[in-house]
Amino acid sequence: MTAVETISEQQCFGGVQGFYSHVSEACGGPMRFAVYLPPKATQGPVPVLWFLAGLTCTAETFTIKAGAQRVAAELGLALVMPDTSPRDTGIEGATGDWEFGEGAGFYLDATEAPWRERFRMYSYVVDELPRIVAGRFPLDMGRQGIFGHSMGGHGALTLALRNPGRYRSLSAFAPIVAPASVPWGEKAFPRYLGEDRKAWARYDATALVADGARFAGTILIDQGEADGFLVNQLQPQRFEAACEDAGQPLELRMRPGYDHSYYFIQTFVEEHLRHHAEILCA
Repeated sequence: MTAVETISEQQCFGGVQGFYSHVSEACGGPMRFAVYLPPKATQGPVPVLWFLAGLTCTAETFTIKAGAQRVAAELGLALVMPDTSPRDTGIEGATGDWEFGEGAGFYLDATEAPWRERFRMYSYVVDELPRIVAGRFPLDMGRQGIFGHSMGGHGALTLALRNPGRYRSLSAFAPIVAPASVPWGEKAFPRYLGEDRKAWARYDATALVADGARFAGTILIDQGEADGFLVNQLQPQRFEAACEDAGQPLELRMRPGYDHSYYFIQTFVEEHLRHHAEILCA
């Protein structure tokens, strides 16, 4: 069993908010993650909801800024918050650019040198970290949901679409729905994955749906209409059109006046948690 170090644990709304670290095989070095256990976890395994954060974020960002623990405690949901990439990789070019490298792992498995040795966030989130948390915490791994923000919304959508049956519920805040067709992805994907756009499509939610991937339920997305990244980077209409053509149920809620910040997430996180709980706790 992988050794997990406890960095800190605090009581929070009757449950426990913890931060932990371990040496990751997938990412070739130390990784940090956060877990919130609701009070109900003292009675037995509880459903688990994964949150994937966005560019520049860490395992602390959603955990500290979103204010999700109060509602998670009420609903009996555990929250798991991975980091967004490996850290202190020593790879030239991995730092100094907030759109690429450390803090910007894009939830993919890199295939190009030098990134392929460390930047394997897809395998980390799908395979390695679930095994670790299942062995350490009272989680019902048969009742998993996933959501995320921006780059993490991209991650949540692609992980759920590529792993049918793994996640029972799925939502996102302002996700990058078509990274292969917008500047963020066009900058990162060639360096991580090479020039073959077929490889990019495996990590593009719009392309996955168009190619036949499906989520067995309704996908919930909230998007702020005042988001400065809406037009150039996010383009939810691309995903909406693909879902409509494919018959994939999608609820896309455009929110007037809201931007890309955690004030937006704070406003609607309770609705997302209740959406997931309605499915996971049924």
